[in-house]
Amino acid sequence: MAWFATPDDVTTRLGASGYLADHATATTTYLAGALEKPLLVEGPAGVGKTELAKAIARTTGAELVRLQCYEGLDEARALYEWNYKKQLLRIQAAGDQSWDATHDDIFTDEFLLTRPLLSAIRRTEPTVLLVDEVDKTDVEVEGLLLEVLSDFQVTIPELGTVVAVRRPLVVLTSNASRELSEALKRRCLYLHLDYPDQQRELEIVLSQVPDLEERIAEQLVATVARLRDLDLKKSPSIAESVDWARTLLALEVRELDDKAVDDTLGVVLKHASDHERAIRELRLRR
Repeated sequence: MAWFATPDDVTTRLGASGYLADHATATTTYLAGALEKPLLVEGPAGVGKTELAKAIARTTGAELVRLQCYEGLDEARALYEWNYKKQLLRIQAAGDQSWDATHDDIFTDEFLLTRPLLSAIRRTEPTVLLVDEVDKTDVEVEGLLLEVLSDFQVTIPELGTVVAVRRPLVVLTSNASRELSEALKRRCLYLHLDYPDQQRELEIVLSQVPDLEERIAEQLVATVARLRDLDLKKSPSIAESVDWARTLLALEVRELDDKAVDDTLGVVLKHASDHERAIRELRLRR
């Protein structure tokens, strides 16, 4: 399967699905499919890293398989584990059957609980594998990813080696909370996403909330840009900009003045200290 014909094809098709990709994003996404290499997308939270994988899946009609990473994630949750309770019931039901026969009976697909990595490898249909926030995992999980992404195969001692019939398109995302290993980076194409400039964000907001007046959208985008320049605990994401636009539309706000900002700032800022700083700084700059 050819995921995309050209970088321009990526731009057009992702745009039709609601994701506005710049030239670097379109080119790297095209190459990830053409070269069958994992794509590592790094950048601050809320710039569209996860949404890129979702948009690729929507656009191509592929199934999205997501591994959400977190501290303490282990092989059993990422790859596979055996259904021990079900195996125990089968052993009890086997009665006097020999252990060799019982062993062959309980280590089959019927008792295998596949997790995202193995599920993506075993699928015969087009699949986008999203390994989300890989920087939150332990180094041991990185080693597991290296093994799986190198050959796209998994060895299950009781069943043998499972080799991918159709390689998934793999997207790994990272908020850069820690440095990933060079070995993992070498196996991936790299894309850095940052907050868009105001014109680009205006296009995104208007594409997602087309009924919003362009004048209000311009005020919103300019305000969000000022907020991102402040020393906040959490800067507004693109998704939160879109939520703010929908909020203003729902409230029929005609002017993003001090009162409108005060009333709706909770849509984009989620810390009390950020609220206080933002309201103070925004008023000083008006």
